[in-house]
Amino acid sequence: MRAQPFVVLDGIAKRWNGALGVQDISLTIEEGSFVALLGPSGCGKSTTLRLLAGLETPDEGQIIIDGADVTHRPASGRNLSMVFQSYALFPHLSVAENVMFGMKVRRVPKAERLEKLRRAMEITGLLGFEDRKPNELSGGQRQRVALARAIVAGQRLCLMDEPLSNLDAKLRHAVRKDIKNLQKDLGITVVYVTHDQTEAMSMADKVVLMRDGEIQQVGTPEQLYNQPENTFVAEFVGAPPMALIEGHALSGFSDVPTIGVRAENIALAEAGQGDLQCQVSDCEFLGAETFIGLEHPQAQGLTLKVAGLKNIPAGQVIDITLARETLLSFDKEGRKISASPQK
Repeated sequence: MRAQPFVVLDGIAKRWNGALGVQDISLTIEEGSFVALLGPSGCGKSTTLRLLAGLETPDEGQIIIDGADVTHRPASGRNLSMVFQSYALFPHLSVAENVMFGMKVRRVPKAERLEKLRRAMEITGLLGFEDRKPNELSGGQRQRVALARAIVAGQRLCLMDEPLSNLDAKLRHAVRKDIKNLQKDLGITVVYVTHDQTEAMSMADKVVLMRDGEIQQVGTPEQLYNQPENTFVAEFVGAPPMALIEGHALSGFSDVPTIGVRAENIALAEAGQGDLQCQVSDCEFLGAETFIGLEHPQAQGLTLKVAGLKNIPAGQVIDITLARETLLSFDKEGRKISASPQK
């Protein structure tokens, strides 16, 4: 018999003074999974997290955590922990005092507090930093303190609201690995809000992509990348994003409104032998590969990816060929349709 989902959001909606926050949010989360709520600013991902946390109350729908209806329960009654964008550390308290603060409030016995502190310091790589104040730590170390505080809470569900956005790129990469390893080691369920697709795609088992208060697609990172449900998903996920081409620009696709293709499925062709003739707009060398931006009157976002360094002057006209078996078709509303016709 299949186990019940650990977290269920069923038909959730939230409005402020009539203005839409989120609507028809239905989502199931398995215990021990890592779920990323992804989308641009204002899409409703943080609102969804706040509703799940109990910091907001939905106007419609039901929230179930571990089999219990918590729709109208306060945050304190939902048995979860949170890690915020701001570290939310007490500046006058040491690292150890910050981590143990919640346990002191809950009157956890001192011996248990110290044992949980030691384990959390070890897991987060903060052993030896117990007596330091937050202003003596780097941004990455402060975020690790916030993670340690969530660990000692001992909850099976942890909500994270853009916890890495205040860190530089190198630290984000390091702490990203820390969070994923912690989630695996502790076996906790994580719901993670981010606008950074790299974070979502590299960390999550399941990605929930949102736009304008609604869910656009739920799936594994691979599913969102290779099988986007609509053109918004196609263009949002991937670096570079999926290129979109008017179907009538390609032979065999005259009945298809829009064709999608990834950069790795585009190749240089001999003059006059390709699917499209394009003009080079720019070249971006990234070390192992070069992205060559292309312009075509019936396409947007065309990018050719080649190995190593390749510099083609802007304005030069080249022919490209598309891997037909990889092409995706979208209807006039931008929704994915059946398999593309072949040449």
